[in-house]
Amino acid sequence: MSLRIAVIGAGIAGVTSAYELSAEGHQVTVFERRGSVAAEGSFANAGLVVPGLVLAWTPPRAPRLTDGQALAWQWQRWRAGRNKNAGPAHQNLLQLALHSSARLQQLRRRVQLDYEHTEGQLVLLRGPAELAAIQPGLALLQAAGVIHHQLDADQCRTVEPGLNPDAELYGGIRLAQAEIGNCRQFAHLLRLEAQRLGTQFRFHTTVRSVQPGRPVRLTHEYTPPVERSEAASRLTDAGDTEPAPLGIQQEAFDAVIVCAALDSVDLLAPLGLKLPLTAVHGHAITAPLRQLEAYPDLGPRAGVFDHQQQIAISRIGQRVRVAGVAEVGGRTDQFKPASLNALHQVLHQWFPGSIQNGQAQHWKAVLAQLPDGLPVLGASGLPGLWLNLAQGGSHSQAAINWTLACGAAHVLAAQVTGRPSAVDVSGLDISRLA
Repeated sequence: MSLRIAVIGAGIAGVTSAYELSAEGHQVTVFERRGSVAAEGSFANAGLVVPGLVLAWTPPRAPRLTDGQALAWQWQRWRAGRNKNAGPAHQNLLQLALHSSARLQQLRRRVQLDYEHTEGQLVLLRGPAELAAIQPGLALLQAAGVIHHQLDADQCRTVEPGLNPDAELYGGIRLAQAEIGNCRQFAHLLRLEAQRLGTQFRFHTTVRSVQPGRPVRLTHEYTPPVERSEAASRLTDAGDTEPAPLGIQQEAFDAVIVCAALDSVDLLAPLGLKLPLTAVHGHAITAPLRQLEAYPDLGPRAGVFDHQQQIAISRIGQRVRVAGVAEVGGRTDQFKPASLNALHQVLHQWFPGSIQNGQAQHWKAVLAQLPDGLPVLGASGLPGLWLNLAQGGSHSQAAINWTLACGAAHVLAAQVTGRPSAVDVSGLDISRLA
């Protein structure tokens, strides 16, 4: 039976959800307050689809003193990481990530998505103590069947010949089940496929409220930007598939999927669903790769992850992207020099002189994360309302918020229609937050 379904949010979680539901024959409408898909947290992330990085490989560190909001979040995160009962949920998260990676490969073959991508992830380690510290994490990967190989320094430089020969490098972990790609480009291509299947996208549309029930009633309003800056115009997509009426509108749906990241807090709070989502700002630098005939391997061939600094360096076509440095609180329009310097320093340490600095673009976006680092996936407990939120995992969301998207959307589509899920996602739903 075909259902009428609304998806709130057109980031990578919303776009993949819309595609999966449309592919099953449902009538899907996506509501997005920005002017395009993948315009915020999915815009310039590290582009990693790496199941092996969804779990922290080392025990959580005790929080350091900082401002009030950040300290409270760090303390909650540290306590969540020390929870000995979280094992099954983390194991299910890893299985979901593996399923997501496989689902991405299926989608790419099925609909012939041609986006910038390469394969392989190398996690760099500076010393034997760091290798010893991650052994519990590697044991988890081994138990889950995640293919990985321990490399010495010379082997790391064979995999990534551009690595600085003078950098302190002890060895690394090679993750074969990994893809590095252009997440935003992928989202736009999958959006087109969803449209071909009948999905309608309503951009510059803000959802004001949701009333669960049979049907679910959704109130929304067309909210175009008052001032159009050059940056805003680049994020505007004129391809709306349905004209947007003016004023407050109300529509009824059989189901509503909330993929609205931090905006979901205000949307769900009146319904009694108080999610402890925190605004975590992710940073990235993107710049063209320098092209020198004498040095063909100035930058990374695929993906490199500095385990100590939790910073990813990714090859995106002919560009290099450095992502990481999570900040709790603050403003999206303000860049802290220390955060950007950290990204530049890690890039210079491993791949000196690899980018055209004069053309570097800085990105900062607000991302939604829960203290335990797990997503919220599945039924909300209210009739007709479903959740697909906080896919950041235990590392910086700037690094891995694409990893779970395809699998989570596939699982959620099965749940909405009452079919068995491809993987067990118990412990990843809202019930753990009660």
